[in-house]
Amino acid sequence: MTGPADLLAFVAGLACVALVLWDVFETIVVPRPTPGRFRLARNLVAVSWAAWKAAGVRSRRGLARERLLGMYAPAVVIALLILWLVVVVLGYGLILFAIRDQLRPVPPDLGSAVFYAGTSVLTLGDVLPAGPLARAVTLAAAASGLGIVALVITYLFSLFGSLQRRELLVVTLDARAGAPPSALVLLETYARLGLVGELPALFADWERWSAEVLDSHVAYPILGYFRSSHDNESWVSALGAVLDAASLVLTTVRGVPRGQAELMARVGSHFVEDISNFLGLHGDGEPGIDRVAFEAAHGRLAAAGYDLEEADTAWPSFVAARATYAPRLVRLAAFWAIPATEWLGDRDPPRER
Repeated sequence: MTGPADLLAFVAGLACVALVLWDVFETIVVPRPTPGRFRLARNLVAVSWAAWKAAGVRSRRGLARERLLGMYAPAVVIALLILWLVVVVLGYGLILFAIRDQLRPVPPDLGSAVFYAGTSVLTLGDVLPAGPLARAVTLAAAASGLGIVALVITYLFSLFGSLQRRELLVVTLDARAGAPPSALVLLETYARLGLVGELPALFADWERWSAEVLDSHVAYPILGYFRSSHDNESWVSALGAVLDAASLVLTTVRGVPRGQAELMARVGSHFVEDISNFLGLHGDGEPGIDRVAFEAAHGRLAAAGYDLEEADTAWPSFVAARATYAPRLVRLAAFWAIPATEWLGDRDPPRER
């Protein structure tokens, strides 16, 4: 280094490399959300999702809109890898330019130094380091490039594994609750098929699902942007339908064991609260339905054969239960531009269409 400009380039290069390595560590290795103003991953997602969603919502309709929005999450993961590599190459380029007198051949300008850094990060080896510091930087660049690519590959496997586990119960709910799913259709289907006694097992499955999806989506928030591969389905609306069903069992339906429904409601509401808090979304406290809609639901459940509490008695309890999760689910659905939960469930299950 021959002057203040070289020293500044060296420090700036170290800052770029440190920023990328820290972001990779926080994004992939640390299994919890890590807020930060200078996080590349978070800033990229925040800016790009707002633009992508606006383009999809305004310019597309129906399946074309869903296809466009569904491409976002895979695209942003690839874009994140490219961003990391670009910034780390720039950082090592600045460092090599600052110590260019230790390279053979000596890079004549910053662009050549960045090119040399790129060959080192991608392990092509187009430059010969002559000094000890240059050798150390070259080895660090090669290790950084290999490490980032290896971690991103592992990251992709983790993402798609978690996505498949998330979608398993969402897809199976289609036959039970329709698409989009509805708590009323779910309860009517179980009554018609003589499976009311299996409702606690359903709630137990969704309690475990809520805990697992909460853990994976907190560790890797980008998972929330991955959409279901099936039409009219989403994990947000599926969770809302099961929470509605649990709330109806707890407040309105008699004769169904309530213990597992209560556990499901607790874990599910906790899940919704944590995810919405992470995104900075808060509901307005409103249950999202009115008394007329509840009366209609009460009548449908009675027609399905359920023993019910009086509507006047059940209504206040149901409103209080639904207010703990429904407003936040509506905000989550709006944030990710996905269908919200169907309440009255005018659509029937696929086999009855």
